[in-house]
This record gives sequence, structure tokens and C-alpha cells, in this order.
Amino acid sequence: MSDKTTILVVDDEPDICQLVQDILEDEGFQVLTALNGAQAREHWQQAHPDLVLLDIWMPDIDGVSLLKEWSDTGLTGPVVMMSGHGTVETAVEATRLGAFDYLEKPLSMGKLLSTVARAMESSASQRASPPGTDFSCIEPVGKSASMERLRDQVKRLAQYDTRVLFVGEPGSGKETFARYLHKHSSRRDGPFVAVALGTIAPEYSAVEFFGKEEAGNVHRGLLEQATGGTLFLDEVGDMDAETQLRLVSALESKTFLRVGGSQQVEVDVRVLASTRRNLEDEVKEGRFRKDLYYLLNEVTLPIPPLRQHSEDVPELLNFYVDRFVIGEKLAFRRFPVAVQNFLRNYAWPGNVRELKNLVHRLLILGSGEEVELDEVKTALGEIITKESIDAPEFYDLPLKEARERFEKAYLEYHLEKHGGSVARLSQAIGMERTHLYRKLHSLGIKFKEKR
Repeated sequence: MSDKTTILVVDDEPDICQLVQDILEDEGFQVLTALNGAQAREHWQQAHPDLVLLDIWMPDIDGVSLLKEWSDTGLTGPVVMMSGHGTVETAVEATRLGAFDYLEKPLSMGKLLSTVARAMESSASQRASPPGTDFSCIEPVGKSASMERLRDQVKRLAQYDTRVLFVGEPGSGKETFARYLHKHSSRRDGPFVAVALGTIAPEYSAVEFFGKEEAGNVHRGLLEQATGGTLFLDEVGDMDAETQLRLVSALESKTFLRVGGSQQVEVDVRVLASTRRNLEDEVKEGRFRKDLYYLLNEVTLPIPPLRQHSEDVPELLNFYVDRFVIGEKLAFRRFPVAVQNFLRNYAWPGNVRELKNLVHRLLILGSGEEVELDEVKTALGEIITKESIDAPEFYDLPLKEARERFEKAYLEYHLEKHGGSVARLSQAIGMERTHLYRKLHSLGIKFKEKR
């Protein structure tokens, strides 16, 4: 193993990977490259890079989701995000998840090298310093009767290996309670691996969950990564049919085969799941397997929306202010009583996640020791205005269906534009042709007829 600093460059554009690799190798670094999320995961697990340069837009999984996955299992080094289509919201989200910095494309080589130098200095400083406040495994916030009761129920469930299905609206805190359960279980010293099912394309799902064996190389899937700990399936209703079938077999037999493998791998993992949907209805409609529903649903735990325990809003506001002041060194701002009362009576359609994002926005963009009522109304009004803008029909669909609808329309448009040529389409949209053929087939796009 080389003593050089190892940097992983993740970008679906080969030319960028090659350019950045050449420059960094000239600076004396050891450089690994990955053209997609699957390759990035493999390098992450096997090489434990000292620094990652991570593109946001990739064909199989977006960089922010990959960053969240790595943050959940513990970052081994700084991560710098790269994007040619960045927004303030994306930069804020990446920073929240632990990204060191954010580079815009086209890349400035001078800024790239200075950012790499700062990231490595920061990493060395953190290794030499005692750790600060850790917000990665928090107790669900709130002193309301419903929160007290839920925490008590979760702590009791944690004493057994029972599978629990958390049911509730998006942003209500289902993953927080899953982490709380893991923290109080006998598996607390094992990993907690969270996966958002809606972010995984169906054609990559089997490899993501069960891993892959190819030419003597082994890629460990999510089940193996969670061995001895907890695997949390966020929005399990988004899981594709093939993965549902394979997961049923794995949970019942406690063994599975990697894709391309021939030897059984033993499973020792507790599975928790969440859903915003009524899975009984999904079973009746044939979109979710009945046997998997019963396997995951040993205990159902409803998580209430924030509007049903609005008395917890002041405590949540204080918690997130402290979190961002300590964790991100943002300036402290106080929410006066009048503002707290206004927010207690707000409907919170986005639940706790919306409150957290509001606090983050007000600390980043606001000024003054106290948060003003008018700026809160403006911030909430901008969110409402954005939501009320005429939007495509698929904006109201769940993420998985919306993504498929958009991808199909996008690919059909460009396929028509390029005369039905998959080769020209591949070059135009920057997607490797093998992946593109799979995508066209999976979306039911009859590209041969368009030639």
C-alpha cells in the first residue's frame, strides 16, 4: 500500500476524471477514479481514500445521496462536491451532510488545488483535535405527551430484534426514531446503514442491496455493510419488484447470493423500514409483495406530523439553532416569543424537516440577534410561492414515479432530436451507452422505431 495521500475522483465524464487525475498525480497524490456511484462505493470500501472529489449528477445515484450514505456510516475523510448545475440549496444540503466545500464546473485548476490543500489541512487538524459535539445520533426532540410516549415505546422495542415499520408523512422524523431505536438496542455498536429507496434506479438495485462478484473482485452490498447492526429502508414502498423478491428470500433464509456469485452469504442484520404510503393498499394493488409486508411489519409505529404536536416547536427551534451554531459555526440568532407563537400555529406541511430547513435558511441569510416575524413570513411565503408556481403534473407524484416520468420524457425528446440514434443520444446527454440501453429498455422506450 502506498504512503501517498489517496484521492478518489468521482465523475461520470471520463475527460474530467482524466484531467483531474493527471493534475493531482503531478502534485504527488495517488488518484483513483470512478465513473458512477457503484465504482465510487467500491473504491470507498476498499481503498478508504483520504479525500473524495464527488460529482453531484451521475447516471445511477446523485452525489448528495451518496454523501448522505457515507455520512451515515462515518466519513473517513473530507468530501468536496463538484457540479456544473449547482444551486444554493444543493450547496447548503451538501454542507449539512458533511461536505468540506463545493466546486463549480468548469473547474478552475487553481481553486481545485487550493481546495484540496485546505481539505487535507483540515483533515489533519481534526485528527489531532478532540471531537466536538456529535449530532449524528440524536434523541427525538420534544416534551409533548406523544413524543414522550413514542420514545418510551421505541426504547422497549429496542430490547428485541423485532422488525419495526415506521409510518408517517415525509419529514416527520421516521429515520430519527429508527436511529434512536438502534442506539438503544444490543446492536448499538454495529453500523446503522440508511438507504433511501427512491434514489436507487431499479436496474442497480440488486447490486446495491446484495453486492456483486466480478473477475475476482467483490463489491459488498447494503446487507453486508449493515452486518451486526441495523439496515434502515427509507420509503420501502419505492422498492422495485425484483429486489422485493430477493429481500424476502434473504430475510427468511438469512442468506443470499451476491450478483454473479455462487456462494451463500450469511445475513445478521436487523431491518427497520419506513413508509409514507398505506402499504396494505399497495399490497391490494399488486405494487408491494404481501409476504415482504408481513415480514417487515412485525410492529407498526405511527409517527405523528408536527402539526399534531406543535407544542414541541419552540424546543425544536432551539435545538436546530444550537446544532447549526455548533456544527457549522453560524451566528447565533434567537427566536422571540411572538415568532415562536406564530410558528406553533403554522401548519408545517413539510413537518420537522421543513422546520430544520427554515432555521438553517434564517441563520445563513438573516442578520441581527433576533429573528424577525416579517423575515419568517417572507421565508415561508417564498416556499409557498415556489410550491404554487405552475409545475408539471409529475411534480405531485412520489419521487420514484416522478423521476421515471421525467427521465422518459427527457430521453424521448433527445432521442427524437437525434434521429433515433442511441450513439448520438449517449454523447449528447453524457451517459455511457450500455447504461443508456438499459435505461431505455427499463422505461419502455422503443428507440428502434424512432430511427
